[in-house]
This record gives sequence, C-alpha cells and structure tokens, in this order.
Amino acid sequence: MKVLVTGGTGFVGAHIVAALIRDGHEVRMLVRRVEQVPISLEPLGVSVQDIVVGDVLDPEVVAAGLDGVDAVVHAAAVFSLDARRAAEITRTNLRATELVVGGAVERGLDPIVHISSTVALTCRDGGGPDLPLGDVNRPYAKSKRESEEQIRALQSTGAPVVSVYPGGVLGPHDPYLGTQSELFAWIVKGWLPVWPTGGAHYVDVRDTADVVAACLAPGLGPRRYVVPGHHLTGDLMHGTLHKITGRWLPFVTTPSIVAKPFSRFVELFNKVLPDSVHLPADVETVELAERDTRFDTSPATEDLGIVARPFEETARDTLLWLIEIGALASRYAGNLR
Repeated sequence: MKVLVTGGTGFVGAHIVAALIRDGHEVRMLVRRVEQVPISLEPLGVSVQDIVVGDVLDPEVVAAGLDGVDAVVHAAAVFSLDARRAAEITRTNLRATELVVGGAVERGLDPIVHISSTVALTCRDGGGPDLPLGDVNRPYAKSKRESEEQIRALQSTGAPVVSVYPGGVLGPHDPYLGTQSELFAWIVKGWLPVWPTGGAHYVDVRDTADVVAACLAPGLGPRRYVVPGHHLTGDLMHGTLHKITGRWLPFVTTPSIVAKPFSRFVELFNKVLPDSVHLPADVETVELAERDTRFDTSPATEDLGIVARPFEETARDTLLWLIEIGALASRYAGNLR
C-alpha cells in the first residue's frame, strides 16, 4: 500500500514511517524541510525517496501529496504546552486536519489515520469506552479537541477515518529533543521535584507506531483507538527511575490550588525569555493532570493485538538514549552504567 505520511520528521511521525516501511508499505512524506528527513529516519534504519516538499497548510502542496496514494497517516501538528505559541497551535492543527484529512476523504482513500491525542479526551468524568470529548480549554488541548470534532463529523458519515490517541510520548530517537524528552531530562536531573496532583496517560513512541501500522487495513470503516500506555504520576516516574538507576529523586505533589498560581507565574516569566527557552511548568499541564482521566485502551489490544510495554522499559531506553546523544551526562544512569 502506498501511504502519505505528514509530520514524518517529528518524533511520533518518524517512528510511524519506520514501522510502515518495516511492514512493507511504500511511504511518501510531506515535509517542510527535506534536509530533516535523513536526520529523523537514519537513526531508525530506514529511508524514504518519495518526498513532497512544502507547507502542510498549502492546499496545492497537500493535493500533490495526496495524489496517487492509497492511504494517509496525518501526524503533522504543533505539539506545545507553551502558551506563547497559542495562535500558531490553533491555526496549524485545525487547518492541517481540514486540508489533509478532508482531502483524503474527498479522494476516497482508505484508511485515513489521524494522530490525535488523549488531551482531546481529557475530562473530569473520565474517558469511558465511547471516548467523550475533553473539557480542558488551554491552547493545545483545545486545538486537538476542535480537530477531533472535525474528524468525528467525517466519521459520522462513514468515512474510513481512524483516530489514534497517544498520550504524552516517551521513548528513544526523538529527532529534535521535543517537549516530553526535555521534560524527562529535567526530571532525571532532579530539576523538577514538584508534581501536580493527579496523573496523565503516557505511552511509548514505539507502541504508538505499532498501533498506527496495525490500523493500515482498508475496508474497516471509522474507528478510534487510545494507544495502550500507563497512568503516569510522580510516584510511578520517580519510583521507576529509582528502581532502574538506584538514584534517589525526591519530589512533592502539590494540589492545583498551589500548582496553578505557580505555573501562571512561570508562564509570565517564560514570556520574557528567548523563544528557544521554555521552563516546563505550564497551566495546561496542571489542568490536564488534575482531571486524572483514565482511558479505555482495550479496543487497541482486542482489535490490533497491541499491549503497552512496561513503563520501566520506556524509561530505561529513553534515559540511555539521552545519554548516548549527550543530552544527559553518563552519571545520571546510576546503576545502568
């Protein structure tokens, strides 16, 4: 099957491209900068020659990417909890979904896989099997929820659009050391000893890619899958790091009544910092965690045969990879050295 992948130079997208190639699919990538392709794919041992270069917000570029393929994986999105990027997040995530997924539906492609996020589903009442939409109104969560509304409107017509919902994503080989990898490094260094009350769904990037690859079967209609993972809390993260490294990383859990004002202060401070610097304490993170939403991942296991790998494996592989690329000093490996 010939598959267009958008966002294929990103963390999740690159792993998806590798998984599709290993499954025998022919991949076309739509990228903004062609020089990023080998940077993202070579560490995963794959390459792609069929490349469309341009902006995913350009209708002509998207049309060129869609013409002549059988299926689509739309992974292009701005992932950031940085409130300074609110306008960019909203504009990119909604318009790209409209152009790529909408264009694929018009062409009759099957399947059309949309990489959503559990932030689109995070709500106080929990994520039941019908996956109700979330209630967090911060920029990233709101953009993903509104994109999900677009997707569900298409699914309601019977269009073969498959929603895949990762949570926070960890794992090795993050091409540009994104938000979650950076946050993990802060935690390992002991620079983030405060956690908000509650927890959030976290997944391994390799499990996410496996779910997407397993969805690439035509003729099954619209579907929705939360990627199997773990409900991550401070206890699980710090307990796991202590177990695998032997290092003691103390932390405290703070209620949202304390965490929110602190995060608002940090957001104000972030506004005076260079765009390349972002202190990882965001109001959106606190609001997502305080919902403490648990998600039903059984459809992905029952339909696709995917189960979450142990969080210990994800944490170990992420830590060792960060040391390998020089993002962390070897001393942080502790007993893993």
